[in-house]
Amino acid sequence: MIRVSIVVISVLISFQLMAAGAKGQYIQPSNLSPKVRVETNMGNFVIQLDRYRAKITVNNFLGYVSRGQYDNTMVHRVEESYLIQAGGFMTNYTEIEPDEPIFNESGNGLKNRFGTIAMAKQLNDAHSATNQFFINLNKNTNLDPGRSWGYAVFGEVVEGYEIVEAISEVEVGYSKELGYPTVPKKMVTIIRVVILDEENTP
Repeated sequence: MIRVSIVVISVLISFQLMAAGAKGQYIQPSNLSPKVRVETNMGNFVIQLDRYRAKITVNNFLGYVSRGQYDNTMVHRVEESYLIQAGGFMTNYTEIEPDEPIFNESGNGLKNRFGTIAMAKQLNDAHSATNQFFINLNKNTNLDPGRSWGYAVFGEVVEGYEIVEAISEVEVGYSKELGYPTVPKKMVTIIRVVILDEENTP
């Protein structure tokens, strides 16, 4: 009986740890600048996240990463010299199941400048961001907050920007599967997103 109880407790603890690991706030919780490697069929690049300025957004993003929800997904929007967008669709064109929308942290002081990553949202709903994100290919001041809410920046590409540039130059067109006009004609896939080990600090 005692042995069975120990097994049950162990299983419950395992489930709790798995659930905790699926939430971004439990991933490297003391690290204010976690990094992820985005592995694509065109090469890899590394994004450094800013948990100090965008805690809610970073934790939300890491939750999706930790559950593997960005693995085997596609870049579904490319606009040269503007942005590339991903995180919404699997390679079979089905949508990623989103979590609840998060609070818009666009007022955190981070700007939509060249090489930064930000959350996508519905145009007329400030607090509607869930799983989709984009990388700025220019100084997109029109996406920053002004008289209304902007798009929340939560990190930037720190390695492999040449891969991002290569993706930005692919040929695009209308996708009958998605109904979007600027989808890469040859699919750009995100093979997986990996959370990098926390760097040792002195």
